[in-house]
Amino acid sequence: MSAPSPTNTTIAALDGEGAIPAYVARPDADSSRAIIVIPEIFGVNAGIREKCDDWAAQGYLAVAPDIFWRFAPGIELDPDIEAEMNEALGYFGLFDADKGVKDIEAVIRWARGQGANKVGAVGFCLGGKLAYMTAARTDIDASVGYYGVMIDQMLNESHAIAHPLLLHIPTNDHFVSPEAQAKMHEGLDPNPKVTLHDYDGLDHGFAATHGNRRNEEAAQLADGRTRAFFAEQLA
Repeated sequence: MSAPSPTNTTIAALDGEGAIPAYVARPDADSSRAIIVIPEIFGVNAGIREKCDDWAAQGYLAVAPDIFWRFAPGIELDPDIEAEMNEALGYFGLFDADKGVKDIEAVIRWARGQGANKVGAVGFCLGGKLAYMTAARTDIDASVGYYGVMIDQMLNESHAIAHPLLLHIPTNDHFVSPEAQAKMHEGLDPNPKVTLHDYDGLDHGFAATHGNRRNEEAAQLADGRTRAFFAEQLA
């Protein structure tokens, strides 16, 4: 007997490339606001689905696309299990971020087709990088990135950020060096569209819904900032 799918709908990809599996959580009443939850490298797992459910409980249409659908659809991995972490890192190496942003564009269009006048995106890890790229390459209304990776290598796109972007940066992120963080601040602090928050002494994954990486106090702080940001920007 196969395990149940972590997704519950599909969204048409751009250019007829296929169908993107996604998990959708709907609010109790119709909403004109939507939030795209961009996963880490662990798939649309229980933690990501819970984040969607939380946004829906706050009145947003929430959707998490399966960003690895082209080569590893339906995976659900646990970062606290070494073998699954290594599997996820392998998928990260296969991922094409340019296609990933096109998939986020498709989800934006889908959300607007569902009646959303304002659409935000919040991403984690690889999803944080995609949130940054989405801010630079699409007409998303607001974006948030948690511990985004490789943003320092894409600062040449920052001039194209048209709508507000919020980034949460743990200073001891073992995937993002102090030098990379310094470049992010140097390149983005002058940009009036971008706000960066540092979290001293914390590591990658501090706002994970579950597991060993979570730091409760910092997660509550960052998530509170994110909620306030979307409440303002998607009003």
